[in-house]
Amino acid sequence: MKVIRTISQMQALSLAARKTGKSIGFVPTMGALHSGHLHLVERALAENDIVVCSIFVNPIQFTNPGDLEKYPRTFGKDSVLLEAIGCDVVFYPDVAEMYPEPVTHTYDFGMLEKVMEGLYRAGHFNGVAIVVKKLFDIVLPHKAYFGEKDYQQLAVIQSLVKLESMDIEIIPCPIVREPDGLAMSSRNARLTPEQRKAAPFIFETLVKAAQLYKSRSVELVIDTVCESIAANPDMELEYFEISDTETLAPIRGEKPHRPVVACIAVYMGQVRLIDNMIFNL
Repeated sequence: MKVIRTISQMQALSLAARKTGKSIGFVPTMGALHSGHLHLVERALAENDIVVCSIFVNPIQFTNPGDLEKYPRTFGKDSVLLEAIGCDVVFYPDVAEMYPEPVTHTYDFGMLEKVMEGLYRAGHFNGVAIVVKKLFDIVLPHKAYFGEKDYQQLAVIQSLVKLESMDIEIIPCPIVREPDGLAMSSRNARLTPEQRKAAPFIFETLVKAAQLYKSRSVELVIDTVCESIAANPDMELEYFEISDTETLAPIRGEKPHRPVVACIAVYMGQVRLIDNMIFNL
């Protein structure tokens, strides 16, 4: 497995691979890898000739400086995990390599960036879009793999590809969960043992809400979830929303005869966890 630190070396490798007709799969990450990330890499390995995984903690997508400082950085462990499953290349740049000049570009994703995460983390998705566009231009992948746990981020990236007319196929991959239902996340490592024990309540609440959605109003489902989380002493709800799967516009009143997505963000102490689930009638 090759570890590449510079943009020029990464681009050179990708261009050489493309010239020989090899397909490139790409998994962008911020490191602190878990089984969810590894599932993305394994799928990419099954569908491409060469797989690149990037590890870069992107400072411009953090709206809370404390969150950036506390984000786990475990490159040694990450590289061992990636090599063990057969990843071909790790792109591991530093901040100076990625952002030699101040970043000024702004994107407009409309409704996609104005609800849920966008409402509480202003500027977050602009930072995500900037780094993903830059990584795509560096790695030059044919396919890029993203987990559905970050549902809104996935929608933004799909929009970015259209806005920039990029010839890249975005491959959404299902949420990978712990045996107790908790969605895998790098942030889970920051939970105390007591918080980790309590955290599956988020998934349990979504499962109950999905059943309730079949027979009750959207408004009642939202109220029930809010009350359930509020009654849990370990948790503080930031948002719970039931939205259109494509536009992410909030659903209210009459329920559509198509799937919707329910998204939730919960604080457990200083750790912010997100999850989502598709609801059907």
